[in-house]
Amino acid sequence: MKRILMVAAATLILAGCPSYPPQQPGTQPPIVPVEPEKQPEVTPPPIDVVPTPPKQQTTDWSASITPLVNQMVTEDGVESGKVLLVDSVKNNTNGSLPVQAVTSAMTTAVENTNRFKVVPASVVSSARKTLGLSQEDSLVTRSKAIGLGRYVQADYVIYSVMSGSNKERSLEMQLMEVQTGEIIWTGKHNIE
Repeated sequence: MKRILMVAAATLILAGCPSYPPQQPGTQPPIVPVEPEKQPEVTPPPIDVVPTPPKQQTTDWSASITPLVNQMVTEDGVESGKVLLVDSVKNNTNGSLPVQAVTSAMTTAVENTNRFKVVPASVVSSARKTLGLSQEDSLVTRSKAIGLGRYVQADYVIYSVMSGSNKERSLEMQLMEVQTGEIIWTGKHNIE
């Protein structure tokens, strides 16, 4: 029985081996061209495009305010040599406004006329703190301006309002006498 099993196992083993036809000398097997596998196209990930922010509109406040100040100082009834307070500009636009820069440009324009003794910014700042008024007070009123003018012992006060939109703004200035509250001069100028 062992022999039969051995013969059967040998038969199975030999049956599983592949047989190749005999090779003739000098002949080579046929060459089958193999095409390289196509690599899948690699597409770069999409680039996030950051939108360009809109250009910031810069305004030359000094050039915009100077014509209005020059008009004010040539007005009849405006006396030279008086003490003048330039109050903060009230922002009635629909956007933000650099109130300190506009007020500073207005103060410089008035000083350049050499017609008034302008109350220094440090004195105005100190008086605002004493009276409980914020430097960025957007609720500037004529009565607050006159009260501040009386506190710093000014003869005149400039009350100004910026109105319109960010694209089309206009500045209205009023020169008021501090003691009486009388409006001596009013002017309006479009800001480019």
